[in-house]
Parts: sequence; structure tokens; C-alpha cells
Amino acid sequence: MSTTRTPETDDGAVVDDADRSTFHKFRDEILAGGASEKDPEADDTTGGIRALVGLGVIALLLAALAFWSWWAFVFVVLLIGCIFLHELGHFATAKWTGMKATQFFLFMGPKLWSFKRGETEYGVRAYPVGAFVRIIGMNNLDDVDPADEPRAYRSKSYPRRMLVITAGSLMHMLIAVALLFGVYSTKGTLGPTGDVAFSAIVDGGPAANAGLQPMDRVVSLDGTEVTSPDQFVSLIQSHTPGDIVSVVVDRDGEQRAFVVGLGSNPNQGPTFGKAFIGTATGITNEWQGMSVASAAKHSVTDLGTAAWQSVGGVVKVLNPVNIFEHLSGANTDPATQPTTVVGVSRFSDVVGGEIGFGGILVLLAGVNVFVGLLNLFPVLPFDGGHAAIATYERIRSRKGKPYRADVSKMVPVALAMMGILVFLMFAGLYLDIARPLK
Repeated sequence: MSTTRTPETDDGAVVDDADRSTFHKFRDEILAGGASEKDPEADDTTGGIRALVGLGVIALLLAALAFWSWWAFVFVVLLIGCIFLHELGHFATAKWTGMKATQFFLFMGPKLWSFKRGETEYGVRAYPVGAFVRIIGMNNLDDVDPADEPRAYRSKSYPRRMLVITAGSLMHMLIAVALLFGVYSTKGTLGPTGDVAFSAIVDGGPAANAGLQPMDRVVSLDGTEVTSPDQFVSLIQSHTPGDIVSVVVDRDGEQRAFVVGLGSNPNQGPTFGKAFIGTATGITNEWQGMSVASAAKHSVTDLGTAAWQSVGGVVKVLNPVNIFEHLSGANTDPATQPTTVVGVSRFSDVVGGEIGFGGILVLLAGVNVFVGLLNLFPVLPFDGGHAAIATYERIRSRKGKPYRADVSKMVPVALAMMGILVFLMFAGLYLDIARPLK
């Protein structure tokens, strides 16, 4: 159990628990990496009609998602499972290294249902976003009973703290490898067929207005056979905005001709103002089998490729210029568009419909790699922020004299990061609704 020391404000003023501001509770939860109530049982709001309504709403939301799109439902359920495994990584390593974990909850917000086994409370909370494991003594502001101090996170060695705090991201990487191996060993990998097809159509663009659709296979443009995406782009840009072109595509085995009036490219860069059809074009792919040994090899090597692509994705998504260009409509490139779980779930419906369950698992593997790397960003509230603090304390410590960083100085940075994340969430959600990925 925690101590009953009266909490203090940043300026040292003493306040009662009942009078603690929302800000201080929010601050403590950011710094602790989860709910920070001093005695979980003292604030037990579980059970009764509240729990039934809350759990019922979550079940109805999942049922509505399944009714709207079976593939999106499958993706979201698997994603929730990955979130659970992320926290299980923290929990298992904390137990293994002798730390005390007092809470293990799926989702955030008020408690809906919980039970206690040993020293840990397990349960479900109201807001279906994320999850957390509460480990005592995450920082110098975290009150811990003196009897429990040897089991606090801050009291353990640097290697043990680093193992526990990075275990979530490591779990994401293991999940990605397992998913890729499962797909590769049973279905193989998607390989090019040589056919050129539209991978995306820009809403409101010339192609969309003419009736062209994603996955239409391009046969010819103005009578010229199309053999590569680059050739198709060159043929388009050989015209001028306002020209009328004839595009023949193969849709479900039937050739269809479409008349398209070309527009002017609105995207900043070397193609600005050139003839624009409003498509993303690529080579179609089909499953190509591989041996189990090859599947094991590629599931690991492809993880490195996915990680490198994810680093580039993080840079693009966090680039404020890119975000504002998408919000203003100056950039309509789906490859650089910020998105949320809503957008990815809608995209999973397209992937599942076109590729099947194997495509969903490959998409989920990519999401795991992205989330795992993003979570290592060295700023609170990410796990990487706790890792950075542990590293700083290790550098400042002297033999026999451990250094403890004052995390209250990190509160402004953590709050700023939270503000950025909230902005990204709402910007991505708006774009997911206004210009969904296809």
C-alpha cells in the first residue's frame, strides 16, 4: 500500500486529497504511467448499474463495428489484443525483476469492473483507449510505503528498469515477427504480377469524377498500352491541364473505357501545376508461397524494413507543415496523411476485402512496429520518456550514491507533448472522416 503523506503542490503548499485539482491528478498519472490514486480500493467505483451500462456500451460499439465492417471489427479486436500484450510485457517483466505492480487495467477512465488477486487489481475501465500497468515508485514524486521501497521501480538497477520500461515496445516487435511468420509460412508474401492498377483515388479529383475506382487495372491511356506506373505518370504529364484523355481499365475481368478531364496538380513541389488525374498507381500483387525456413528469415529481416519505414512515417506525421498542408487541402497525398485508429480501421476494411485475413495480419504487423517505435520517443508520457529519465539518472549516479531526477521539471514538456498528441488525434480524426484512406 502507499503512504498517506499529504500531497503537495509544485510550490510546496499542502493540499488535502479531497481538494486535489484535476491538473495535479492528471500530472501524477502522466508521470506515473497510469492511474495514480493512492489506494485503489478506496476509490473503487466498480460494479452495479454503472458497470453494466459501461460494459454494454463497449459491447454495442464492437457489435456496430462488426455490422458495418467485419474486417474492421477483426482488426480492432486484434489491435486490442496487441495493446493487452504490450501491457503484459511490462507486467511480466516487472514481476520477474521484483517490482510491485498494483494495477493492470484494459482501457482508461473510471473503473467498470475489477477483481484483485494477490497485490494486483485487474479490470476494465470505461474509455476504450489504451491500457496500463501501475508499478509503484516510478519517480521521485511517487509516494511509496517504506516497506515497499525495495520493490519500487526507482529502487531497481538500471538494466532492470530499462527492461521493464521497454518491454512494451519489445512485445510489439515480437508480435510483428509472429504475425509476419504466420502469414509467410501459410500464404507466402505478396509479389508483383506486372499489372498496373490504381491503389488510391483522390476524392473529388478528375479520376474520381470520371468513375475510376481503386484496384482498376490500367490497360491503356489514349490507345497507348500502360506497362508501368512511371510510364502512366509520364503519359499524364505529357498533357496539359484541361485536356481530355481516354483511360481503359480492367475491372473484375471486364474492360471499360472512361473519359477523364485532367486537372492541375495542387501539391507543392516539382509537379505543381502539371496535368493531374488524381490517382496513386502501383503494380498489383498476388500471394507467392515460401518455405518455413524462408518465412522465418523474412519475418525478421522484413521487421527491419518496416522499422525504417515507420521512422519515416513518424517524421511525416509529426511534421507540422505536412499536417497543416493536409488540413488546408494543399496536400492530398494519402501516403503522407496523418491518420488515427479510425482511419486505419476503415483502411483495414479495404485491405481485408481485397487481400483477406493475411492482409489484415500484415497491416497489423506494420501498426505494431510503428506503435512500438513511437512509444520509445524519449519524452513523457511515452515509455521512452521513462527510459530517458532512467538513463539520465544512471549517468548522474556515483558509486553508492544513486541520483534521483526531479521529474516535476519535466511536467511542462510532458504537457506540451500531450497537447501535440491531442492536436494530432483531432487532426487525424478530421482527415479520416473528410478524406479517408483508400
